Amino acid sequence: MQDKTYVITEIVGTSEQSISAAVSNAVDRANKTLKALDWFEVKALRGTVVDGKVGQYQVTLDVGFRYLSDEEMKAWAEG
Repeated sequence: MQDKTYVITEIVGTSEQSISAAVSNAVDRANKTLKALDWFEVKALRGTVVDGKVGQYQVTLDVGFRYLSDEEMKAWAEG
Protein backbone atom coordinates (compact mmCIF):
# COMPACT_ATOMS: atom_id res chain seq x y z
CA MET A 1 0.00 0.00 0.00
CA GLN A 2 1.43 3.34 -1.01
CA ASP A 3 1.66 6.35 1.27
CA LYS A 4 -0.96 8.99 0.52
CA THR A 5 -1.10 12.75 0.95
CA TYR A 6 -4.45 14.49 1.29
CA VAL A 7 -5.87 17.95 0.84
CA ILE A 8 -8.78 18.87 3.09
CA THR A 9 -11.36 21.39 1.99
CA GLU A 10 -14.60 22.54 3.58
CA ILE A 11 -17.87 22.46 1.65
CA VAL A 12 -21.55 22.96 2.53
CA GLY A 13 -24.30 20.76 1.12
CA THR A 14 -27.96 21.70 1.19
CA SER A 15 -31.27 19.93 0.73
CA GLU A 16 -34.92 20.60 1.38
CA GLN A 17 -35.47 16.86 2.02
CA SER A 18 -33.00 15.66 4.68
CA ILE A 19 -29.57 15.85 6.29
CA SER A 20 -28.58 12.69 4.42
CA ALA A 21 -29.59 14.25 1.10
CA ALA A 22 -27.57 17.38 1.96
CA VAL A 23 -24.48 15.22 2.56
CA SER A 24 -25.06 13.31 -0.66
CA ASN A 25 -25.56 16.51 -2.65
CA ALA A 26 -22.29 17.92 -1.33
CA VAL A 27 -20.27 14.77 -2.01
CA ASP A 28 -21.82 14.25 -5.45
CA ARG A 29 -21.01 17.82 -6.48
CA ALA A 30 -17.47 17.75 -5.07
CA ASN A 31 -16.81 14.48 -6.90
CA LYS A 32 -17.56 16.21 -10.22
CA THR A 33 -14.72 18.68 -9.63
CA LEU A 34 -12.21 16.93 -7.37
CA LYS A 35 -10.32 13.81 -8.41
CA ALA A 36 -9.46 11.09 -5.88
CA LEU A 37 -12.11 12.18 -3.36
CA ASP A 38 -11.74 9.57 -0.61
CA TRP A 39 -13.59 10.63 2.56
CA PHE A 40 -15.72 13.19 4.36
CA GLU A 41 -16.36 14.29 7.93
CA VAL A 42 -19.50 16.10 9.07
CA LYS A 43 -18.44 19.24 10.94
CA ALA A 44 -21.74 21.05 11.50
CA LEU A 45 -25.47 20.70 10.98
CA ARG A 46 -27.85 23.60 10.67
CA GLY A 47 -30.84 24.69 8.67
CA THR A 48 -33.38 27.34 7.99
CA VAL A 49 -36.85 27.76 9.43
CA VAL A 50 -39.64 28.96 7.17
CA ASP A 51 -43.11 29.55 8.59
CA GLY A 52 -42.25 27.47 11.65
CA LYS A 53 -41.04 24.45 9.64
CA VAL A 54 -37.71 23.20 8.36
CA GLY A 55 -37.00 25.03 5.12
CA GLN A 56 -33.60 23.64 4.27
CA TYR A 57 -30.96 21.39 5.82
CA GLN A 58 -27.35 22.58 5.63
CA VAL A 59 -24.39 20.32 6.37
CA THR A 60 -20.79 21.51 6.60
CA LEU A 61 -18.30 18.83 5.57
CA ASP A 62 -14.56 18.50 5.43
CA VAL A 63 -13.72 16.40 2.38
CA GLY A 64 -10.37 14.76 1.77
CA PHE A 65 -8.95 14.20 -1.66
CA ARG A 66 -5.65 12.65 -2.50
CA TYR A 67 -2.71 14.02 -4.42
CA LEU A 68 -2.39 11.56 -7.29
CA SER A 69 0.79 9.58 -7.86
CA ASP A 70 2.65 9.99 -11.14
CA GLU A 71 1.09 6.73 -12.39
CA GLU A 72 -2.42 7.85 -11.39
CA MET A 73 -1.91 11.23 -13.07
CA LYS A 74 -0.76 9.54 -16.28
CA ALA A 75 -3.73 7.14 -16.27
CA TRP A 76 -6.13 10.02 -15.56
CA ALA A 77 -4.68 12.16 -18.37
CA GLU A 78 -4.98 9.28 -20.82
CA GLY A 79 -8.66 9.00 -19.92
